[in-house]
Amino acid sequence: MARLMGLDVGSRTVGVAISDELGWTAQGVEIVPINEDEQDFNITRIKELVDQYGVVGVVLGLPKNMNNTSGPRVDASRAYGDLLVQQLGLPIDFQDERLTTVEAERMLVEEADTSRRKRKQVIDKLAAALILQNYLDRHGELTKVF
Repeated sequence: MARLMGLDVGSRTVGVAISDELGWTAQGVEIVPINEDEQDFNITRIKELVDQYGVVGVVLGLPKNMNNTSGPRVDASRAYGDLLVQQLGLPIDFQDERLTTVEAERMLVEEADTSRRKRKQVIDKLAAALILQNYLDRHGELTKVF
């Protein structure tokens, strides 16, 4: 039972998605609260989800600018990835996440007719699912476990 985890890392929340056991689809499962300012990254909850789902690798969204340059959020995502490697010992990889939050919001507004309040509750895990699905579709390095 090998699965990959996708993460959409923000400064206050981490959207979490999990692949199916065949590595074909990604489903958003949870939004984990964090506090970047206080260095509280809630790795304990991420580890619980890793154990619960049998995760063997983690894909983090890399929020590059539209011109392909890196900004401070890219550095924050890479630092979170380094922390995961230290704390969990799992392999990690990154997936370009440009426009995934925009796409997630569009899906929630146009296709699901979701209210603004409800969108805030699910957008990060939907963005994480899009990040992981894009990674699975391009057969990223970690998909070799399937």
